[in-house]
Amino acid sequence: EPGAPLERGSIYFAPADYHLLVEPTHRCALSIEPPLHFSRPAIDVLFESAALAFGPRVLGILLSGASADGATGLASIRNRGGLTWVQSPDSARVPLMPREALALAPHSTLTVEELTRNLVDWGYAGA
Repeated sequence: EPGAPLERGSIYFAPADYHLLVEPTHRCALSIEPPLHFSRPAIDVLFESAALAFGPRVLGILLSGASADGATGLASIRNRGGLTWVQSPDSARVPLMPREALALAPHSTLTVEELTRNLVDWGYAGA
């Protein structure tokens, strides 16, 4: 829901045909701005807003996909000191998204198994 506060341990999905953003107040927002990379919702919009809202306290993860969406947003997270992980293109079903992100900026590259293990470890560490 628009205006809902982000809560630790929760998962949020953008409704169809809306961009999902994070407000500086750490609340959800929706936008009907034009599609980006032919997509609405677009990953770049979410990642860029999360980078602005959380700076070094955000983790961006980009997985398999067939467009460049997410590459710019992931670079924004990295540029603001956040942690960025990209699925290894060799392990991705569709490697275009990971390759685009890696071409734009360096990121930690991990297999799905490594991503999962790191998320579990990171969660238990209380970060």
